[in-house]
Amino acid sequence: MGKHACVMGAGIVGLATAYALERRGWQVTVIDQGPVGGGASGGNGAQLSYSYVQPLADASVWGQLPKLLLSPDSPLKLRPQWSLRQWRWGAAFLAACNAETSRRTTGTLLELAARSRQAFEQLREREGLDCDFTRTGKLVVYRSRQALAAGERQMALQSAWGCEQESVSAARCVELEPALAHDAEHIAGAIHTPGECAADCQKVCDGLHALLAVRGVRFLLGAQVAGFTRSADGALSAVRVRSGIPEKETSLPADQFVLALGSASADWAARLGLYLPVYPLKGYSITVDAPPGAAWAPRVNVTDAARKVVFARLGDRLRVAGMAELVGDDRSIPADRIERLRATVAAVLGRELNRDALQLRPWTGMRPATPTGLPIVGRQPGGPGNLWLNTGHGALGFTLSFGTAGQLAQAMGQ
Repeated sequence: MGKHACVMGAGIVGLATAYALERRGWQVTVIDQGPVGGGASGGNGAQLSYSYVQPLADASVWGQLPKLLLSPDSPLKLRPQWSLRQWRWGAAFLAACNAETSRRTTGTLLELAARSRQAFEQLREREGLDCDFTRTGKLVVYRSRQALAAGERQMALQSAWGCEQESVSAARCVELEPALAHDAEHIAGAIHTPGECAADCQKVCDGLHALLAVRGVRFLLGAQVAGFTRSADGALSAVRVRSGIPEKETSLPADQFVLALGSASADWAARLGLYLPVYPLKGYSITVDAPPGAAWAPRVNVTDAARKVVFARLGDRLRVAGMAELVGDDRSIPADRIERLRATVAAVLGRELNRDALQLRPWTGMRPATPTGLPIVGRQPGGPGNLWLNTGHGALGFTLSFGTAGQLAQAMGQ
């Protein structure tokens, strides 16, 4: 097998893959139409959820369907469109919304997350990566006894894989994170995971870009994939890219090709005769200044389960991210979604933020989701023998990226 790999995608998954391959002696080229981390990575929720990985596809979704379809205020929103791809994905998602599938998915994700944690820790120790990393734990906050009971069932399921977690009262929540005192009367309880972490994914992407470039990895940024060239036996021989002003098309040969283009992976796989059940799961974030003395900003990672909003401290900033929308490939940032995040900060933390976009730094990302929540890693039946997939991580892209990268690089070396 040849040792030149072309990685399509410079988000956290593509960069982690390039790093894992370069470490194993591969010559690597990375292609992306934007900057590194410019897709669903840069402004993500920042939490590294190694022990709390509840899939979106859960039996409880059935009872929420009317709200998901009709309510303008739902943090999880499904808007049906004239799209066969959306309907096919939605049908598979609903089929996965049962307790047995959720249980199996949870186990697989936890095992992958454990490998990813180890790989990321080794990378940080080896490379001295500056990424505002913290290990302050996480509180998943629930606002009703019924929701807390469901969280406790998920906790019991995760305990079978050795996850250290406990159910805590509202008072204990405030002891662990005083910034929640403002909202304590509305908290029924929480699941506390002391070992959870957070980091700035954009800084990780930038750090990987810098060190890989020094080590000889070739980066073609601002280069859009235009198509593929295939050899007589059906394998890929080159990827065609368009770049520059005036725009020119270039053919880039390689031995192996990795498709890590997030939600766009499905479109390119389809052109090669493969169906990938990957659909964009749209999320939003704001990032606000939170100096060391800002007592209102939590230091423990917080997930508000009802609002589908997460809080993560990144050095002297606070990342507030959330919502999950199945609305196609709409990359706009509606003002009401950012206002909702701003209002959540006021409701949960008692902090009124300025509405100035420069201070809120609004962002949106199209997270590549599969119906079950399991990423797609490796070669796919019916596809070119030298095409490898690393996509479909959903909201756990940062968490799982180094685990799937190592898994893929190992398979490619066999």
